[in-house]
Amino acid sequence: MESVQAIKQRFGIIGNDTKLNRSIEKAIQVAPTDISILVTGESGVGKESIPKIIHQLSHRKHGKYIAVNCGAIPEGTIDSELFGHEKGAFTGATQTRSGYFEVADGGTIFLDEVGELPLTTQVRLLRVLENGEFIKVGSSKVQKTDVRIVAATNVNMFEAIKKEKFREDLYYRLSTIEIHLPPLRDRKEDIHLLFRKFASDFASKYKMPTVKLTDSAVQSLLKYRWNGNIRQLRNVAEQVSVLEQNRTIDASTLQNYLPNAGSNLPAVIRPSGKSESDFSNEREILYKVLFDMKNDLNDLKKLTLKLMKNDSSSDVQKENEGLIQKIYGDDEGASDYNETIEDLEVLSIPSHEESAPEQPKDKNDKYHFAEEIEEEETLSLQDKELELIKKSLERHNGKRKLAAAELGISERTLYRKIKQYDL
Repeated sequence: MESVQAIKQRFGIIGNDTKLNRSIEKAIQVAPTDISILVTGESGVGKESIPKIIHQLSHRKHGKYIAVNCGAIPEGTIDSELFGHEKGAFTGATQTRSGYFEVADGGTIFLDEVGELPLTTQVRLLRVLENGEFIKVGSSKVQKTDVRIVAATNVNMFEAIKKEKFREDLYYRLSTIEIHLPPLRDRKEDIHLLFRKFASDFASKYKMPTVKLTDSAVQSLLKYRWNGNIRQLRNVAEQVSVLEQNRTIDASTLQNYLPNAGSNLPAVIRPSGKSESDFSNEREILYKVLFDMKNDLNDLKKLTLKLMKNDSSSDVQKENEGLIQKIYGDDEGASDYNETIEDLEVLSIPSHEESAPEQPKDKNDKYHFAEEIEEEETLSLQDKELELIKKSLERHNGKRKLAAAELGISERTLYRKIKQYDL
């Protein structure tokens, strides 16, 4: 029996990871038998190497070895591809055709992406595994075949079974022995080794000096998640080899070839112990606070409007004692309110009787007259708001925080008003 190291050299497998070595050991052990094998692992980890090892170390090594990508064959023709068809079995079947199971008789068939097989094809495959029998499409004649089946998949088979996308009985027939290949991120000591091998190969292929990585670039290489595994690493090595003029690659240069390097972080970082419902509750509380602030601001505007429309601030204070208490709260806030009242008294505007415009001569003009009054009041409010802001800022030497507190609005609102009035 050949050693693991000899097999890796023979089939060009790079790496010294213990999990990888264990997978190769299992392949060597089961190769002399006719047991069905299921190779599992993520896309790009090199699952196609295992069936080659098994075939070459078995008594079938002189027979045919056929690799079939089940996910690449259309559902309507896969039965014909695997089991063959008779002439006239369907439109376009102009002659009888032998399928892979007939052609590979006495050899090995590698069914890659076996999890993509349609359910009807799974039934046919199960029959081949159980008694070596199959029927061509459009035929009623049962044929026999002696084929070793090695399958591979990158999907979670138990999830597929649960969703009724894969037959449970077929899974157990295929996975008599399961060989799992680890993802590249779990083989960190092999990543740089693989990159150097790929870089050397591409240097020879394109007749150029081999690229080398600095220590910082090696660290970036090891920290990256490599969702595409060895296939992605090989692609990056080729890009760097072809595109970079400087043959010494640092971390910043390498980052340009690692797509979504920041996506290795969690999409949402939450403090420990907090669930989604906790954040939902906090969000609701925040919304409530914001609505309360908006209501308080509207109340303050109403109070300010009343003060500007009336000569007697004491009457307004008595009538709106509850509203004032709600806005200013304790005695300290009340003193601030009294200071504001004094300022408003100085800035009080004439009553409507003193400055009322002429009454409309025509009764049909009463609506137009009402619109004019409303427009004048709006303009006056804007003028008074501007004056109040100016005086408050002057009184507090331009300190927006103190001025906003005195005016009963947020500092952000005050800042917006300052921009609005170009102060």
